[in-house]
Amino acid sequence: MKRKILFCVLLSMICLAAKSQSGTNSPYSQYGLGILSDQALGYSRGMGGLSLGVRGSSMANMLNPASYSAADSLTMIFDLGLSGQITNFEENGTKVNANNADFEYAVALFRIMPKMGLSAGVMPYTNIGYSYSQTERIGTELTTTKVNKGSGGVHQAYVGLGWNFYKGLSLGANLSYLWGTYDRSISTTNNDAYINTMLKTYSATINSYKLDLGLQWQFDLKNKDQIVLGMTYGHGHKLGADPMVKTTYTNSQTGVTQDTTFTANNSLSIPESYGMGFVWKRTGKFMLGVDYTLQKWGDCEYPDVNSTTGEYEKRSGLLCDRSKVIVGGEWIPNAYTGKFLERIHYRMGVSYATPYIKVNGQDGPKEYSVSMGFGIPMIKSRSMFNLSAQWVHSSAKDLITENMFRINVGLTFSEGWFMKWKVQ
Repeated sequence: MKRKILFCVLLSMICLAAKSQSGTNSPYSQYGLGILSDQALGYSRGMGGLSLGVRGSSMANMLNPASYSAADSLTMIFDLGLSGQITNFEENGTKVNANNADFEYAVALFRIMPKMGLSAGVMPYTNIGYSYSQTERIGTELTTTKVNKGSGGVHQAYVGLGWNFYKGLSLGANLSYLWGTYDRSISTTNNDAYINTMLKTYSATINSYKLDLGLQWQFDLKNKDQIVLGMTYGHGHKLGADPMVKTTYTNSQTGVTQDTTFTANNSLSIPESYGMGFVWKRTGKFMLGVDYTLQKWGDCEYPDVNSTTGEYEKRSGLLCDRSKVIVGGEWIPNAYTGKFLERIHYRMGVSYATPYIKVNGQDGPKEYSVSMGFGIPMIKSRSMFNLSAQWVHSSAKDLITENMFRINVGLTFSEGWFMKWKVQ
């Protein structure tokens, strides 16, 4: 019965993830493919997202598929995550707050043969969601209002294998299906009945793939300590999407509309990415690590309207390379005691990331974050409740400043599914 309940919960969460999009209210999501999703799972978010060198038999780590080889032979792992956030936006002394609560991911992991594990899951890849307006006075009586709106994003469903092929060396790969749409619009209206109104809509539909490779090397030290080195590579390629821009002018006196549509064929891409991670750990006691990732967005072209011809076409220089550094770790007072408080995992991490978007020709906001969290073991079970709090600050000169406080809630089911009774 327990297995059936867990299986139904997992399927329900996957269906919800497939239909929903992890939300954002950031106006920066109007650029590029949107806000990049934090794909770290619940146990990792309390450590700032530390992942590339992390491996263990009781966790799924899709950010380095080589970690799947550590899956326990008798255990099925389900990892489900939710988040809620409050964001404060500030520009020129004006402050606005926005709230979101969203389903984040559903991931499963199990061993399929000795030294080989399989993982599958679904989560967002990018998020788009914003709505704001600007009103400008021209002369003494004429006012013009511009409304910007956007929604959508890209989802990711993956399946991956990890194989421990030689002593402490493991290889892994994730093959993902990317799908989604985005719709962005700019409408201009005014208080003069003799001036035309304009609506400009940007849209695209994405159906493509994503390939990520991982490597981990684990070796033992004295005092039962271990060092894990991790490396990842993500294949960059065009997404095969044909973004469109449609401009509609409406005659305010007659109500007659005139449409103009341009298409930028095959002009969306995902970048090549590289990652390196280092973890020093003592099983059941502590873990410390560092991650570095580089995404080569600067090599990707992106569609834009040609100010001279009015056509929608691919352009370079609209995006820039993104780097991210994470330092984090966890401490467990005593994982093998019967005392509940001493078995709690205490986590902390910090991170710094450069932007991948440009705003009006300048680099977008840099991101700083601090996180703290707890891994709370469930009574009479190997499952764990993961809770973390994260503060994220994004800012750039003369641009909107964002301060976000996020609560991440994750539940890792770690249950024995493959054990058999032996009767003598």
